[in-house]
Amino acid sequence: MHLGLGAFARAHTAVFTENAMLKSGDHSWGIAGVTQRSRTVARQLAPQDGLFTVSERGAGAAPLRVVSSITEAISGTDDPDAVVERISASTTALVTLTITEKGYRINPRTGGLDTTDTQIEADLTGQPPQTAIGQTVRGLQRRSARDAGPVTVLSCDNLPANGELTHRLVQEFAAALPRPEADPLCRWIEANVTFPNTMVDRMVPATTPADLDAVEDELGLRDEGAVVAEPFLQWVIEDHFAARRPRWEDAGAVFTQDVAPWEAAKLQLLNASHSMLAYLGMAAGKATISESVAEDAFLAACRRMMAEEVLTTISTPDQLDADAYCAQILSRFANPALGHTTAKVGSDGSQKIGPRLLSTVRDNLAAGREPRWAALAVAAWMQHVASTPAPQLDDPLATTLHEILPANRTATTVIPALLGCRTIFDEQLATQPVFTALLTHWYSIIDTHGLEGLRNEINHG
Repeated sequence: MHLGLGAFARAHTAVFTENAMLKSGDHSWGIAGVTQRSRTVARQLAPQDGLFTVSERGAGAAPLRVVSSITEAISGTDDPDAVVERISASTTALVTLTITEKGYRINPRTGGLDTTDTQIEADLTGQPPQTAIGQTVRGLQRRSARDAGPVTVLSCDNLPANGELTHRLVQEFAAALPRPEADPLCRWIEANVTFPNTMVDRMVPATTPADLDAVEDELGLRDEGAVVAEPFLQWVIEDHFAARRPRWEDAGAVFTQDVAPWEAAKLQLLNASHSMLAYLGMAAGKATISESVAEDAFLAACRRMMAEEVLTTISTPDQLDADAYCAQILSRFANPALGHTTAKVGSDGSQKIGPRLLSTVRDNLAAGREPRWAALAVAAWMQHVASTPAPQLDDPLATTLHEILPANRTATTVIPALLGCRTIFDEQLATQPVFTALLTHWYSIIDTHGLEGLRNEINHG
């Protein structure tokens, strides 16, 4: 069962699963995929019996391939009971998720479930559940009633300790149910469900009409569900499963007892640099990530953030060559064939800058160092928020952020206003003078001097 059947899930989890079946010879697996907010993918894949094409772009790209591991595409909005039913089936051994950060309905103040979220509240009342967490818990509840056996819930989203987080949210939803339901369900979940941590990586830009046309020209068939991806893909998984699983290791997945070092490297090196390039790129009028990384000053800022601020504060896995990994990241970003837009990468910034950038800021401040480059990325995000009208700002907190912004938007007014948003910045960090000064410095340069000012300051900084 997979919740969140977007392009990434098809280009990553579905490909890994099919490759595992091909390599191991165990063809007993199939994925029932669920779309969450949009019905589009279910409508695309259902008439195609779940078949779709992966088109790799860039050096080392494999030939066009049709992937067949998705056996069913369900609209979770239109048929939530079907989602609950599939999760509760004894034939389901895994529930995987790629629902993006905002899909978890996290209370930013507590880090737990946002029980004031209107859809979570509705799901708790017993209506057919619309949220991924609600669907998961109701599926587990029905599974418990049927004695359908243990199951693994596997988050594949870019969140720190994503398995532990999902475990907490599931248990908090279950505990919020009426007491006669909550107590036995919570006990059953603890005894029968595991939530391994994972780290996933593959760049999968949004498919364009031109991409669909190119696939049709090569394939000879029209595939409305085609996805485009880079050749690189990676999956690191905590080896903690409650039931059987595909032999993903045969397809190249890494199984470990500790995902945290891999996760820190991905979030604070790759994802943080991706965000930096997105916000700097938008400030400089760059449409794609490849255009942004081609700007020497932005490339230098990424390199310095990784080398001076991230690698000095995290512990990388023993199997990972840190310098080679950083070079590989920038090489992947430079792939023009992906067309990964700065606007798309920069979306949902309020949900992303915390795990990607603010942890680096805090670690460097704690070590007595200035987080100069991470602060540049945060300042660029702030300038993006302040210069983008609320209706055009692709962020779940767009309205909230614009409500707290002043009418006169300069470095000295915007920065304290946004730092006052406690769903993003804690009070200690928001009042830290070194961080505030760095933000003011960089924001002023971006806002007043633009690309030339950034070039001068980065190159001489």
